[in-house]
Amino acid sequence: MYTHIMVGSNDIARSKAFYDALFGALGGQAGMQNGDRILYRHNGATFIVTRPIDGQPATPANGGTIGLGAADPAQVAAAHAAGVAHGGTAIEGPLGERQTGLGPAYLGYLRDPDGNKLCLGCRLPAA
Repeated sequence: MYTHIMVGSNDIARSKAFYDALFGALGGQAGMQNGDRILYRHNGATFIVTRPIDGQPATPANGGTIGLGAADPAQVAAAHAAGVAHGGTAIEGPLGERQTGLGPAYLGYLRDPDGNKLCLGCRLPAA
């Protein structure tokens, strides 16, 4: 459905610390840095952090959310905590079970240091 997700950053070193911790808690490896880009690969997905190519400041998408999958609620909680500890901001209420259009899920939301909105989550068995 997609080939990769890329977000902009105004501080690559800060973003690397944040995403290394976040993706590490989800079972991924530290990012590979090449100049002003950091590449993460895990479970067939690619996530890239970069300074904007046009030279303008990076800004978060208004209304955009990037969903990151976790194995279970404990992994959601660990990744959320790692993100907050490395410059992220918890948003949209506490971690927990929510009913979605696809059934129950355990979710936690945060913004990365540049303001990009992330949803950490895993599906839960139907009651």
